Amino acid sequence: MAADRDHSETSLLTTMNIQQSWHFEGVLSDVSEARDRASDFLYGLARAHPPAAPDAHDDVLLVVTELASNAFAFAPGPFTLTLRATTTGTLHVSLTDVNPTAPRPRPFDLAGRGGVGWHLINTLAEQTIIVPEAGGKTVHVFLPW
Repeated sequence: MAADRDHSETSLLTTMNIQQSWHFEGVLSDVSEARDRASDFLYGLARAHPPAAPDAHDDVLLVVTELASNAFAFAPGPFTLTLRATTTGTLHVSLTDVNPTAPRPRPFDLAGRGGVGWHLINTLAEQTIIVPEAGGKTVHVFLPW
C-alpha cells in the first residue's frame, strides 16, 4: 500500500557523498601512509568529479600531511583520517586523534622546527572546526574541490 511506503523511497537525491576512512596506529610512517591513501582517494575522485581548481589536489594533500603530522607530534596514539566529497564542490577532511587539546597557532620557527602547519591549514581551508570528543578531538577542514 502506498501509504505504508518509507518516505525515503520518494525522496530525491540532492547531493551525493563519496567518503573513505582509514585508521592508523600513530607511528611516524603513518604520516606518509595517510598522504598516500588520501592521494589515491583524490585520483579516484577526480575521475568522477574533477576539481575546480588545478591546485585542489595538492592543497588537500598538504592539509592531510599537516593534520597527520600534528597528530603524530602532539597526540601520540592512534588516529583516524576521513575524506568526504560532495557534489557541491567541497572536500571535507577530518582527523580524529587522542589529544583533547585544540590546535592553536604557534609562532613560525625559521630554524625548521614548526609553527607553520596550523597557519597553512587555515589559509587553504574555507572553514576549520575542532570538535572535542570523549578521549580526544576531531579536526574538520573544509576545502574547495
